[in-house]
This record gives sequence, C-alpha cells and structure tokens, in this order.
Amino acid sequence: MTTYRHTLAELRGQLRQLLLSGAAIALGVAFLIASVSGSGALVDSFSQSAAAEVGPGDVQITLPAADAPDTAAATATNAADRARQVPGVAALAPRLTGRGGLLTADGRPLDAAAVVSSVAADPGLRWQLLKSGQWPAGADEVMLDADTAQRLGLGLGPGSDVRLTRADGTPATARLTGTLDGRGAPSLSGHPVIAVPENAVDRYAVGAVATRLDLRLSPGTSPTRTVEALREALRGAPGSTAPAPEVHTREVSVRDATRSSGTLYGVVLVAALSFVLIALAVARMVVGNTFTVVLAQRTRQLALLRCIGADRVQVRRLIRRQGLLLGTGASAAGVLLGLGVCTAGQAVAARADLGPVHLSLAPSPLVCALAALFGILLTLLAVRGPAKAASAVPPIAALGGTGHGAGQGGAGGTGARVRATVWAVFLLVAGTALVVLGTLTAPPLSLLAVTVGAIASFFGVLRLAHRLLPAAVALLGGPARRLGGTAGRLATQQLRRNPLRTGATGSALLLGVTVMVGAVTALSITSHSLVPALSARQPGVFSATAAGGDGAGGGGAAGGALPAGALAALAGERELSVTPVRSATVRVDGRDTVVAAVDPTGLNPTADDVDRARALTDGTALGGIEGGRTLTVTGTAGRPDTTLRVEPGRSPLPFTLQTDATLLVTPATLDRIAPGAPATTVWITPAAGTDRPTARRAMDRALATHPRLTVTDTAAQAESLRSLLDRMMLISMALLGSSVVIAGLGVAAALVLSINERSREIGMLRAVGMSRSRLRRMLTLEALLLSLATALLGTALGIGYGWAGARSVTATLGTLGGPPVLPVLAALALTVLTGLAAAVLPARRVARMTAIAAMRTT
Repeated sequence: MTTYRHTLAELRGQLRQLLLSGAAIALGVAFLIASVSGSGALVDSFSQSAAAEVGPGDVQITLPAADAPDTAAATATNAADRARQVPGVAALAPRLTGRGGLLTADGRPLDAAAVVSSVAADPGLRWQLLKSGQWPAGADEVMLDADTAQRLGLGLGPGSDVRLTRADGTPATARLTGTLDGRGAPSLSGHPVIAVPENAVDRYAVGAVATRLDLRLSPGTSPTRTVEALREALRGAPGSTAPAPEVHTREVSVRDATRSSGTLYGVVLVAALSFVLIALAVARMVVGNTFTVVLAQRTRQLALLRCIGADRVQVRRLIRRQGLLLGTGASAAGVLLGLGVCTAGQAVAARADLGPVHLSLAPSPLVCALAALFGILLTLLAVRGPAKAASAVPPIAALGGTGHGAGQGGAGGTGARVRATVWAVFLLVAGTALVVLGTLTAPPLSLLAVTVGAIASFFGVLRLAHRLLPAAVALLGGPARRLGGTAGRLATQQLRRNPLRTGATGSALLLGVTVMVGAVTALSITSHSLVPALSARQPGVFSATAAGGDGAGGGGAAGGALPAGALAALAGERELSVTPVRSATVRVDGRDTVVAAVDPTGLNPTADDVDRARALTDGTALGGIEGGRTLTVTGTAGRPDTTLRVEPGRSPLPFTLQTDATLLVTPATLDRIAPGAPATTVWITPAAGTDRPTARRAMDRALATHPRLTVTDTAAQAESLRSLLDRMMLISMALLGSSVVIAGLGVAAALVLSINERSREIGMLRAVGMSRSRLRRMLTLEALLLSLATALLGTALGIGYGWAGARSVTATLGTLGGPPVLPVLAALALTVLTGLAAAVLPARRVARMTAIAAMRTT
C-alpha cells in the first residue's frame, strides 16, 4: 500500500509535466471512439437509403425480366390479377417505370433522359420520399426530383408549370405539385425523375413496365403465410420454363437491400482505423518522449532510490505504475471526450436534412471499453523504454549531476549506439531499394515492395531523426539568426545542442506530416493517371446491357439477351457506331464458363488488348487465365467437343467487354461451340464527326422503348472516380490532420519540460538584460524552426512515398501528374501553425519567470 501511495505522490508531483502527454492519449482515444461510431453511422446511412427504396408495403413481388415491353406488361397484369385474389391482400400497387422527356423553358429537350415513375394510388404504398408540396392526383399533375426542379429554374416550385413530352412525342404542360427527395431512391440517382399517378404513366412514358408489385395486407394477416400463398398463386403452369416472380416480406426485402452493409462496414472501418492507428502511434511517441525527458530530470532521485535499497525491477515497476495511472486517467478523459464529440455530432445530424437516414452516433459501451483499454495498453507500451532506461541509473549518480541521465541515450554505451546507427542505416538503404524496385516492377508485387520499403525506410529515418532534424535546423538557422537576432541564435543553438531531444520531439510531427503528404500525393497522382486511362482504354464510349436473362439462346446467354429491336434501333442511328458482344455459358474443362465474341474492328483501338483480339484466329482465345493452355469445350446437342488454345498472357478484354466473361473468341468459334448465342452487351461509339452529347441523344432516342436496358457512360464513370478520389483526399487530410495536432502536443510538452532544465540559463539571460518578449520570441523560434524543419523533411518523404505508391498502382497505365500543390501547401501550413501554437504555453510560462526565481531553481 505504501508503494502505491508513493506512486500516486510521484505522479501528482509530475502531473504538470505529463498533462500534455495525457492530452495526447485522450485525443487518440476520443478519435478512436468517434471513428468507429462514425464508420458505423456511415454504413448505416447506406443501409437506410437502400431500405427506404423497399417502401412501406408488407410484401413485395419482383417481376422477371422480359425481352419486350408487351410481354412485360402482360406478365405484370397477370401477376397482379392473381395476387389480388389471395386472401389477406388489401391493396396492390405496381411500380411502373418508363422513359420520358423534359423540356427547358425555351422548349429544348433536357440533355438527360428522364425516368417516369408511378405514384401509388394507395397512400400506404407510396415508396418515394416527399420533399416538398403534395402528391399528384390528376393526369395533368406531376412531381420532379428536387435537383431537376432546381435545374429547370430556380423559381420552379409547387404550382409551377412543367414542360415535358407525352408518350407520342408531342409537347405538353403539367402542373408541378411537389418535389421528391432523390435520396429515397438510390437506384434512380443521377437521372431526372418524373412522378405521375399510376393511371397516367402511359400518358407520359414510353415503354413503361412494372418491375415490382407492392402489397398492403389486411390487419392481422400473417406476412409469412401470405407470401407462401402468393408464391403458390404465381407459380407457372406445369412444364412452363418461364421464371416465376419472386415474393418476399418487407423484412426480407430490407435485408436483401442491405446485404452488402457487412462488407462495406468492414472496408470503411479498416480505412478509419488506419488513420486512428497513425494518430495513436503519434500519441505513443509523445508519451514515450515525455517520460524519457521527465525521468532524465529525475536522475538523482532515481539514484537515491537505488541507494536506499530499491533494485532495478522495483524502479521499473514504479515507472510502469505511473504510466498505468496516467493511461487510465487519460483514457477515461478520452472516453468522455469521445462521448461528447459523438453527442455533438448527433445533435448536428438531428438538425440536418438527411432524407430517409436517421443517424445514431452513440458509441456502444463495448467500443468505449475497448478504446479505454487500448489507450491504457498504448501508454504502458510507451513507457517501457523509458522505464528500462530509468532502472539502469546506478546508485553512484546520486553523488553527481545528471551525467547518467535516464533515457538520454547514455545507457548502453558507444557499442549500442553504433549498432543502433548501423541498423537504422540498413533499414533506410534496404527500404529505399525496395521502394525503387517497386517503381520499376509491375503490379501487384510493385505495391507490396513499395509498401514494405516505405515502412522500412521511414523507420530508418525515425531512428536517424536525431541527426537529420538538427542538420535541417542548421540549414534554416541562418535566416533565423539574421531575422531573430540573439533570440534566433539561442533558439538554433538549443535545438542543435540537444539532438536527441530534437529528434524525439520532431519524430511524432514527422510521422504525421509524412503520412498526410504521402496520402494526398498518392491519391492525386492516381486520379490524374487512372481517370483518363479508364475512359481511353474502354472498348467504347457507351455500353448497354440487359438486366438479366432467362437463359434463352443457344448455349445459354451469359446475361440478358438484348432485344433485337434495340439493336436495330441503335444501328439505324447514323450518329452511332454499334458493336454487339455475343456471349454464352458453356462447359470448359468441366466448369461453366462465359465465352464472348465480338468484331474487334468496331472497338476503340486504344482499348487494352484490342490489337490481340484482331489477331485472333479460329480456335484461339484471349482470357483472364494463364495463357498457353489448351482447353476443352464440352459439346452439346450431339456436337463434338472443341479445343481452344489460350493465347499467352492474361487479358482483361473479355471482362471489359462483358462483366462475367472469362474467354474471348472469334465470332466463328462462338458459332461452333454455342450456335445462336445472343448479343448480351452492345458497345456504342460516336460516329466520325459526331460529338458525345449528340451521340448520347441519339442513343437515348433509339432506346426510348427499351427502359429495362442499363446504359453506362464511360466518361461519367471516370468523373465519378475522380470525384471519389477527391473526396478521399479531403477526408484523408482532415483525419490525418488530427495526428499533426496530437504531435503538436508533444512539441509543447517538450518545450515545457525543457524550461525546467534551462531555468538557471533563463535566469542568467534575464539577469544580463534579456527582456521577457525576447525570451518568448526565443521559445517561439525554437518551435517554428523545429516544425518547419520537420515539415520540409516530412513533405519531401511524403512526396517520394506518395509518388512511388501511385507509380506501383498505375505503372501499366502510365503515371501522370505530380503532387497536388494546394493540399501539400496546406499540410505545410498546418504543421508550422501547429508548431507555433505549441509554443504559446511554454512562452507564457517563461515570460512569467523572474530572474531570481529562475536562478534559484535547481
């Protein structure tokens, strides 16, 4: 018990020195809680958005895809009639969608085709999210999504006139009754939406089909039993090969809509925890550095403990107990801070308009407990090194000064220092060699080499920080001495005279700056390299695919067969160059494999492996499998087996042409192994002399009667990727900025502790006439020089690591661009401002010291 009282007394005596280190741990723990809670809330928002589109109906019936609108309409009508006869079904509403057209104020068609969506007559089955106004009731009343309403005119609101086209192509005017919140329909995101009463869909929509039936059950009806009855009622006639509609309760539909949330949560959580671990690593460095300096200042006290009988184990245990107490208190404060941040975020989210999303940022008790435990363990890990050094203080040190400083690097002797330097140089050289090797090799080994090399070389830099940072300070010292006068000279001398402390203090800041600059550099270069390549290396500008198939066609279609009318309509547009991709599922070496065929002369010549596709001959194939192999295709319907020889080298072209394709063969080869294989994808390119917008309008016009086809714009994909990478860059800077702030606490702690050691020096400076303002300037210049030297070194390392990382990913595409100027300058400014802010508290403290009091301090 006496030992614990002594530990508490010692901790209370050092609380002022350890306060900033405790703040670093508290911030790290709070950051961990907020990150985990925020990740969960982010994933939950996606889940809620997906679930909102399911709608309020008790049961949902998903109708099978059909090749023609007439067939789809007949299927929907038949399913609706049968479903209404099932006991317990109180109301039914079909979800009708079709293609429509909106006109601008001057009568020009809007550049994007609109989706016409039905509004259920039963209010209890309306799945869209109302943003403003009211639901349409008459045939001449419509709603628009809020973004489109704003796009057509800032003054457009409920009661305004909307110009649009009827199904026959003639212009019409309807009254706008309200707007929809697009966040309630993620599947329609990016498309203008026209919502009309379900009995008016045929008036404005071309090719309207029902994709789903929403059902409301009578009170007291069992949804599970009703689903079984509906499945029985909707089952096809005996011997029919037509797929039956899928029937699910709302709970099952919501679960299916949010099925990917588990994987998404894992991805988001890993990304968030990566930033958290960096921040906690910085906090660990701050705590370790602080304990090292504090114990160095207590050398005589530790030696006296040894004199009165304490052995090394007891001294080490004493230091670790102090670390345990500090970690426990700081972690508890961090939990409270994390709860406060989450509560504040919850209050902000409650006031924000998030559509169908209701965020809950409250962390679970388990998360809080694990975060606190992690903070305690991190502190104990941080004090291991200083505790070991403190236990090595000999009893004879009680008779002298502080020559045997604990943790100052004296322990271990010259041999240990030489071995540490050799090891650091080895890490630096070997890591740099791996980074260079990674930039010269191809993925995926290149990324592994760069990652391992960057980690190894940076650890080498950290071990040599006590040499690198003072050297950088020396280079910056010239301007500081000229501009700062005596204060500048003293600041430079202080940093160079204590290289171990300078290196230890700047290491945490160096880690934060390097990772921040490296992340934004890698993302920027990857964006500049990947986005143009994504568009330029696609087989065409647009692609159209069916929403799934019924297996019709010789050999079985890999995807849905494209309607012949759609292909004919596209081919009839002079502004378009159309290249269909035919595919089928066949047995290759005993496995079901999707094989595609295409005329490569109609593809973009800059697309990957198009030249190899043009060189294919009958009986050969390109594939995403190892080349040089001979494959056997099992014959069907009495046809003999066929052999295929895969050309050497893997090829991404089959997958690019058809997302589930493994092999690409010539059209003649496909006719032999799967006669009658249908076209499942069509690639579309603007004809010579036609620009992209004109080609897009021609394509929309050709596909107006085929609303079930999925159209992809490669340029839109590229822009979406660029937007995603830009957002990732901003998020990375914001999250990694917290690491720099935590490192700033370490700089402040080091400066505060240095004042204790330099109190006699400060008293002498005051005695010989140095003013309080010059003393403050000296401390401020120390922080500025240290942060600036760290920022410059970290920026150089970050740019190098970021470029190497981007190069390892984009080597096959061509690495373009360089580090982003503004984000890098922002990182530099943040680091320097953090250093200046860290000097505020030490400067105020030194300014309050009098000459007599400072001279009296020992």
